[in-house]
Parts: sequence; structure tokens; C-alpha cells
Amino acid sequence: MRFLISAGEASGELYGARLIEALRRRVPGAEFFGVTGQRMRDAGCETIIDAHQISVVGLAEVVTHLPKIYGEFTRLVRQARARKPDAAILIDFPDFNLRLAREMHALGIPVIYYVSPQVWAWRSGRIEQIRKYVRKMLVIFPFEEAFYRERGVAAQYVGHPLADEPLPSVTRAEFARENRLDEAKPWIALLPGSRRKEVSLNLPGALESAALMGNKYQLVLPVASSLDRRWVQSLVLRANVPVTLTRDARPTLLHSRAAIVASGTATLEAALIGTPFVMVYKVAPLTWALGRRLVKLNRFAMPNLIAGRDVVPEFVQHEFQTEAVSRRIQSLVSDGPERDAMLQGLAEVRAKLHSPGQEPASSRAAVAVLSAIGQGL
Repeated sequence: MRFLISAGEASGELYGARLIEALRRRVPGAEFFGVTGQRMRDAGCETIIDAHQISVVGLAEVVTHLPKIYGEFTRLVRQARARKPDAAILIDFPDFNLRLAREMHALGIPVIYYVSPQVWAWRSGRIEQIRKYVRKMLVIFPFEEAFYRERGVAAQYVGHPLADEPLPSVTRAEFARENRLDEAKPWIALLPGSRRKEVSLNLPGALESAALMGNKYQLVLPVASSLDRRWVQSLVLRANVPVTLTRDARPTLLHSRAAIVASGTATLEAALIGTPFVMVYKVAPLTWALGRRLVKLNRFAMPNLIAGRDVVPEFVQHEFQTEAVSRRIQSLVSDGPERDAMLQGLAEVRAKLHSPGQEPASSRAAVAVLSAIGQGL
């Protein structure tokens, strides 16, 4: 069997790699090609488009990248036409993937969408595209299944892939040695995003907020696989704030006392690992002005949406003030009622995200993909 698979961001890359592994266990010799980063390449997926080339954020930013994105998109469609995959598996990244869904549908290629666009939060008109072009929607939050079914879309809740990831086995001492970190100091993790534009907007404020806490903490920044490490290092050097770069967010979060995390999948990683954090996010002013009118939510952090209440503090756009962020982080670093309350809230979120049944989310997703194309195994 042959599958086109498209994941344009670091989080989707992880889900894609796990899904490839789960499909290969059921269909030995299956071939995969599409939009990938390093994780999916390591899992055996052939790269037609490198995700780095098309990963942008915001309405305003997309415009300047349109010619390049369109060229890459056209090349991928040509490959799909020539290779005739048994299915196209599209992972989140809706601005690109919903257009790809339309082209795959026109070619007669079944479309399975894994990880829903957040149409329940904004741009609900996309439901029409999903209903028309997507054969099956595989969702990772419990409330999404009913949302889609009520709107005539075949949907199945498979659980959240991150909830199945074991905690990193590396000890704090080992991680400190590997990354030349001071084991005696508490660490503050900085996760400014996985796309170049969002990092350029969120990292300076995160660095300044953390720097206000003084030198009794060590700042640690895991660089997403979708980013150029040298470019991130250049931003850190420009800010003149001592920061150690690492390669993996999960052990960094596990061994950090607290974190400053940009809105997105990293907030779920922090919640699942159990590290207290504040959520920050900033986009270009034009993107905010255009996009805020379309968003139906009063909360943005996924742990808060899952819990249905404010578990973690949110500092978004104009509220992303470095002094305020620094004060909240310091209140979470110290033992006391604020830290205890957040730890309890994060435990509540973890309980809601575990896969239904015994199988991991990626295994359930693989079974659902094969079933949707009449290849139940």
C-alpha cells in the first residue's frame, strides 16, 4: 500500500511519525511520501516537500509566502497524480491541507484527516469543505467527535497521541551533563513555538520575562525540529540573555521547575508532563486585527479549553507584558497554593486526554485509516 501524508508543523510531525510506525505494523512494506520534517523522514517517509519551506503563521505572513507555497503544493499534487496513493492522510495544518484535500478528492484519492482544524473555535465555514472532501475525521479531543457528527461529518475520537508518550527516562543529572546545564540551579524552560515567525515574535518577550527573575535560574530553550538551530541561537545572542539550547522539549520540560510556553501543542506537552507554566502568544498586529474577530473563544490555551476553566494563566498579544509574565512564573516556581493549584489542574487535564480503551492513539488511528479505505485488519 502507498500513502500520501502531509504534516506541516512540528507537532503534526510527531503524530505522523507515530502513525507511520503503527500503519507499518499492520501493513508491512507500506510506502509513505509527502510533506515531512525530520521525524517523519526517520520513520521512513519520503520527503516531497520539506515542512520548513511552507510552515508560516498568521494571515498576514502567509501572503508573502504564497508563490513558494503554491509552487510546492502543485509539485505535491503532481506526485500524487503519478503515484496514485491508496489514501491521503492530512494532519492539522488546515490552510494547506484543506486545499490538498480538495485536490485529492478530485483525483479520487480517499482523504483521512487526522487532528482536526479548530473549526469549533474559528472559521467554522471550513465544515463545508471537510464534509465535502474528507472521508473520515480522526479527532484527538473528546468533545470534537460530537461536534463533527452533529454537522454531518464522519468522525472518530482516537485519543491524544501525546498522552501515550512515556515520560523521558533520562535523569536530571544525565540531562544536565549532556547539555552542560547547572544541576544546582532551578531551570526555567522557554518554548516560543515551532514556526519561524511565531518564534521571532514570542521569544524576545519570553527571554526578557525570564531575565527579570535574575541569575538564580538557568534558562533552557528546546529548539523545535522545524527550526534552524543557528537562527534561534542568533535571536538569543541578539537578546544578550544567557540561555542553553537543547534538542528535545520533553526532558527539558520534565526537569524544569516552570516554563514559559507559546500557545499550541507545547502547552499540552507541558500539561501532560506536569510542569507548571504560563502561556504566552503574540502575532503580527494585522494578523491579530483580522483574526481576533473570527475567534469564538475567550480562552486560548488548550489545557484551559479541555478543563473548561482557567488552569494556566494566559498572556496574549497586548497582555503579553514581560513584568506580568515574570511575576506569575516566580509565583509558580515557589512551593505554595498557586503551584499546588496548577499541579492539580494539570492532573485533571491529563486524565481527560488518555486514549479510550487500551490501545495507543496512533494504533487506533491506524486501524481507523485502514477501515475507512476498506482495508480493516
